[in-house]
Amino acid sequence: MQYVRYMTHDKIIGYGILEEGQIRELSGSFFETSERTGISLQLDDVHLLTPCIPGKIFCIGLNYPDHIKELGLKTPERPAGFLKPSSSVIHPGKAIEIPPAAQQVDYEGEVAIVIKDRFKNASPDEARQHILGVTPLNDVTERLISQTPQLVTYSKAFDTFTSFGPVIDTDIDPDRAIVRTYLNGKKVQEGCTCDTLFRPSELVSFLSQAMTFYPGDLISTGTPVNVLALSDHDRVEIEIEGISLRLVNPVCDLRTTGR
Repeated sequence: MQYVRYMTHDKIIGYGILEEGQIRELSGSFFETSERTGISLQLDDVHLLTPCIPGKIFCIGLNYPDHIKELGLKTPERPAGFLKPSSSVIHPGKAIEIPPAAQQVDYEGEVAIVIKDRFKNASPDEARQHILGVTPLNDVTERLISQTPQLVTYSKAFDTFTSFGPVIDTDIDPDRAIVRTYLNGKKVQEGCTCDTLFRPSELVSFLSQAMTFYPGDLISTGTPVNVLALSDHDRVEIEIEGISLRLVNPVCDLRTTGR
């Protein structure tokens, strides 16, 4: 199943299932129901939004060995994580803005886990039952600021530095999901969560020992090797193999546009 959230030209927000290039409208949020109304919408007739509104976005860093090497950092013994604020989130299609305070802003294409229900203290075996599905996520990062350990969260918290969606896929195995990033049409990243230090189901269990999760919360599982800097007018696309639509965002450099 591929779930989406959308806004019509009349500013009505709805939820649906993406099938055969059309949206089959649901009677409510897919966290509550999968009942169809019988109405179908064309993609051109709606604006696709982030597929959920997360209460928290917990990101894992340093989870792909080759990415750790390219940054010249030590391999963590436990998951290295940080929270991203909801104020950093933008919808698919909206511009990633390079702020005046930035020197180098990088993309980070990732597989994000979408939480299905309220839970805490899940074992690794129980973790999967609390995962609704996976969605592409761009963990945009001010790279030079992130090199100061005390400022990692700050480096990733700028407005527009989180984009995800537009689809949640419930059938892809989170522990074997393949993610790819394209910069201006060229593939620049590819990785599989099967190659991470900490598999997604392990992360769900580990983090749930500390915090209660709620429907729509996100856990992003880290980025593969080859993070590169963004420039004005760039176009970043992130796909998870098996999901029919990519996450696409243009880039606007506020340092040059003066906005």
